[in-house]
Amino acid sequence: MKSALWEIEAFDYHAAGEPFRIVPALPFPIEGSTVLERRENAMTGDANKIRKLLVNEPRGHADMYGGFIVPPNDSGAHFGALFWHREGFSTVCGHGTMALGTWAVRSGLVRAPDDGETDVVIDIPSGRVTARVMMAEGKVAEVAFHNVPSYVVARDIEVRTADFGRLRVDLAWSGALYASLPAAAVGLEVTPSNLAKVVAVGHQVAAGLANEQVVHHASDSRLSGIFGTILYEPVAHSGPGLAQRNVSVFADGQVDRSPSGSGTAARVALLSDSGELAEGEVLEHYSMIDSRFAARVVDQVNGSGGGLVVEVSGRAFPVGEGKFTLDADDELGLGFVLR
Repeated sequence: MKSALWEIEAFDYHAAGEPFRIVPALPFPIEGSTVLERRENAMTGDANKIRKLLVNEPRGHADMYGGFIVPPNDSGAHFGALFWHREGFSTVCGHGTMALGTWAVRSGLVRAPDDGETDVVIDIPSGRVTARVMMAEGKVAEVAFHNVPSYVVARDIEVRTADFGRLRVDLAWSGALYASLPAAAVGLEVTPSNLAKVVAVGHQVAAGLANEQVVHHASDSRLSGIFGTILYEPVAHSGPGLAQRNVSVFADGQVDRSPSGSGTAARVALLSDSGELAEGEVLEHYSMIDSRFAARVVDQVNGSGGGLVVEVSGRAFPVGEGKFTLDADDELGLGFVLR
């Protein structure tokens, strides 16, 4: 009887409804001296095969997300993380950072008091981020994702699409590049009933921008390209601050069930720049399924390559754990994606 080629231990979480599958240890190291280098090396070979194994059906699904734990860039971080999805490896993942912070504390990897805050510092391909875990009576009450600096890249960029005509989008960097446009610009509301049309908009906007100079990262080509398209709409809100609902379409058609951690940071950068979100105010950000993140600016980095440090707060919960295997006799091998 042949044994399994791989046995991969994983811990499944969700943050505001978006899945995140955590792999604490791979059967082999991924070469590289930094997390960004490891991302490049993970795109081929066995690491990429394990990504496919965990994303694809029957072990995953078309909208699966997850991450590998890898060594940090230096001793200033607790660990590094490589984020992955259906199409490959992303440079940032806010909901994943929330899940990782919660997992690190719940698993005992990072010690935390029964009451108070603990910072879980994580190196990711686009920089160093923090998951600030708030504890109450020995339980994780909330987790706040402190992102890499976010900033506006360009405003009012025209994009030609096949089905929606000429659209105009704003671009913001938040560890990845997001294009934003009002859902009303394509005659839609951010509701599950419009899911197919929302995916079509996201796909066509990303495709329309793919070869434009504006999507090239100024200092590192490995960070170039549109990662997600965000469609947003206003939400009735009393009191200070602002409320919006949004949906982020990324990785050639995946749909974020959460309000998107890094996408929320991109929205805060745009709204702060336009003056719609005043200094000190909070963005109440809702997803297509009405799950919620709250975001605010907590710091500003000046000079070249600076931007706003955005804190995105929410909650993450475990949903399961186990081992995934690849049997040598399995004719479906690494699996498939039907959609």
